[in-house]
Amino acid sequence: MKPLGVGASAPAVPGVDLGSGPSALVFYKVTCPVCQMAAPKLARLGRAYRGKVHGIGQDPEERLLEFDSEFGFGIPARSEPPPYPVSNAYGVRVVPTVFLIGPDGSVNDVVESWEREGLNRLSGKLAELAGAEFVPVSEWGDGLPPFRPG
Repeated sequence: MKPLGVGASAPAVPGVDLGSGPSALVFYKVTCPVCQMAAPKLARLGRAYRGKVHGIGQDPEERLLEFDSEFGFGIPARSEPPPYPVSNAYGVRVVPTVFLIGPDGSVNDVVESWEREGLNRLSGKLAELAGAEFVPVSEWGDGLPPFRPG
C-alpha cells in the first residue's frame, strides 16, 4: 500500500468537513513510540491552525483521551476502529502520517513518520493556504531528531 500522492482527491473523513478550506489530517496510534514523541510538537499545528487540524486515532475513544492527557496532543481526534477504513483509503502504512488537504479537496502534501523538515514544510503550506502566520513544528535544538521512522 502506498499513501495517496499529491494531487489525489482526498477521501471523505466522517466528522471532518474537508470542503471548508485547508485541513491537516494526523493519523496516529497511541502505542506508537514515534507518535508519543511527536505528539507535543504536532500539537503546535493544532494550536497554530485552530479548526484546520484533525486527528485520526487508530484506537478506541478512551485511549485517545488518555493519549491526549499523557502526551499533550491537543488535537481534536476521531477514533477509527479496525479495519481502519479511512486509514486504508488514504494508504496509511506508518504512523504518524500527516496529509495536507487543500481547499479544493486534493492532497497537497504528505509526511510519513517523524520528519522535521517535511512537517515544517507542511506547516508552511498550511499557513499559506489558511492565510495564517507560519509556525514551525520543530526546530533544531528542541531535543528531537531530524528523522525517526514510524
